Amino acid sequence: MIRQLSRGALIGDVSIALVVVVLRFLLGVEHASSWVIVLLFGVALALRRLSPGLALTVAWVSALLQIAWLLPVDPINFLIVAVLFAAARYGSSRVRRLALASVFAGAAIGAVYLTGTTGSALGTVDVQPFVWPLSSVMIFDFVVFVIAMLALLGLGWTAGLLARTQAVARENKQARAVAEQVATVELERNQIARDMHDVVAHSLAVVIAQADGARYAAAADPGSVDNALSTISGTAREALADVRLLLGQLRHRQSAGPQPGLADIPLLVEQMRSAGLLLEVDQQGESLVISSGQQIALYRIAQEALTNALRHGEHAVPTELSIQWAQNAVVMSVANDCTTNDTDAGVHVGHGLVGMRERAHLAGAEFSAGSHGDQFVVRVRMAATA
Repeated sequence: MIRQLSRGALIGDVSIALVVVVLRFLLGVEHASSWVIVLLFGVALALRRLSPGLALTVAWVSALLQIAWLLPVDPINFLIVAVLFAAARYGSSRVRRLALASVFAGAAIGAVYLTGTTGSALGTVDVQPFVWPLSSVMIFDFVVFVIAMLALLGLGWTAGLLARTQAVARENKQARAVAEQVATVELERNQIARDMHDVVAHSLAVVIAQADGARYAAAADPGSVDNALSTISGTAREALADVRLLLGQLRHRQSAGPQPGLADIPLLVEQMRSAGLLLEVDQQGESLVISSGQQIALYRIAQEALTNALRHGEHAVPTELSIQWAQNAVVMSVANDCTTNDTDAGVHVGHGLVGMRERAHLAGAEFSAGSHGDQFVVRVRMAATA
């Protein structure tokens, strides 16, 4: 498997391998065959990140040739630690497993070679035959060599695995950060979309109601046309200002958007009444301090519910807006008559009902909407958390 490496990383690996090989040659190579071993280990070092599996193969082939040619232990052999590190750090799962297996196999083969030869670290190698039963000295030497080689080879592989685990953890952390950022942006856009829907739907409903009323009343009461046009003009200007602010939020995340609260509900009530909605308001209890986010949610839910009552409700029967303060909570409900509709008024709400429910849930409130007898009731219960 060939990994994607930048040109700089590849040049760096090759340069390090060349430096190591040149330094080894400068120290002197006593056996002609050792030149091959040094060069092969240099190739393995250069390939350790580009192709960990190939580098591991070259390194162990070199070690086996060294054993077959009865060459002494060479300082270049310690490069196997770097190769094992790279195999565990950059290799596939298969390469990592093969590298781990080679740790144990290499430790066993190396211990047998070192135990069965003399002078292997001194430049001359003499074969020392294994005679059964083995002497206590040979057994001791074999055990020491196995432990030492397992520690050396295992250190390289374990360090590589730890480095890989840390790299994966960093990548996962970065991926979570990106996912959280995307989720935050999506949440902000959904919030802006709900605000846009509330502003546009409410304003257009008022404009349409005023325009229809002015058209029918023009003949009987021409003066009422001016009042209707004034309401339409004012509502359209407010809607345009709100839409501009919302579009500003889309361009600049720190821009301030429209932030209506409970103090703006009386103005909302007047707007709805001027649009032709018969509206009764009932507010009881001593008002509590609630957060700005909760106030925005309550206002927008009231706005959407009243707009739906204006569009789909029975105008001959008053719509009831109730705000009850009690026991560290506020309960707001909007009830309108829907007896003249063939279907439930909630069916016509579309995105509005979904938006109200989402706003309530995001504010930690309980929300319900549905038919109760001849009425369609939207109800929100919100605990005061400010």
